Amino acid sequence: MSGFTHLHVHTQYSLLDGAARINELVARAKELGMDSLAITDHGAMYGVIDFYKECKKNGIKPILGMEAYVAPRSHLEKSGMRENAHLILLSKNEQGYKNLMKLSTIAFVDGFYYKPRIDYDLLEQYHEGLVCLSACLAGDIPQLLLQRRYEDAKAIASRLKGIFGGDFYIEIQNHGIPEQLEVLPQLVKLARLRNVYLFGLEFSLSCSFLQFGHFLS
Repeated sequence: MSGFTHLHVHTQYSLLDGAARINELVARAKELGMDSLAITDHGAMYGVIDFYKECKKNGIKPILGMEAYVAPRSHLEKSGMRENAHLILLSKNEQGYKNLMKLSTIAFVDGFYYKPRIDYDLLEQYHEGLVCLSACLAGDIPQLLLQRRYEDAKAIASRLKGIFGGDFYIEIQNHGIPEQLEVLPQLVKLARLRNVYLFGLEFSLSCSFLQFGHFLS
């Protein structure tokens, strides 16, 4: 599987939502001939140091990231703010890693309410060196599309494109979940409309992980 890179990966540090032990995960990636691998645990960076060391030990390029929780408005608001969107953030250089740590710290220190949360204003402030994926069905864009709020989904995509430029990607997944099948054509349409690359998992469209070569090298 040379040339293929998993960029949305949860380990045992995604509490109650991940079971992959880091040493076993990296060993399996090496067994499959992968030369790079990401870590994107939910809301936290607890495992990145162990992951980095294990990848280096096995000759695999570690891509350090997080699946952030994004508050519907300000990360400082708490009353009635239990629902949060998911968003994948990956560091492509040292500055990106520093910003990822900054966002994680703010999420826990200032934004914690049931879960550690950031918001879009923080992303505008600390986006340098980061790559952003629109995430799974729990992301703002897929959720808005499922609610038939296409214009609102376009607005979020436009804002993320404005923040991250060419480092923003629409994520598409097909695991046979009905909601995924419903939203996939709309995600593709939105990506084409906003001139955004597609990042695909188990999907039939001709989309390539080599699109990420600028920070995998």
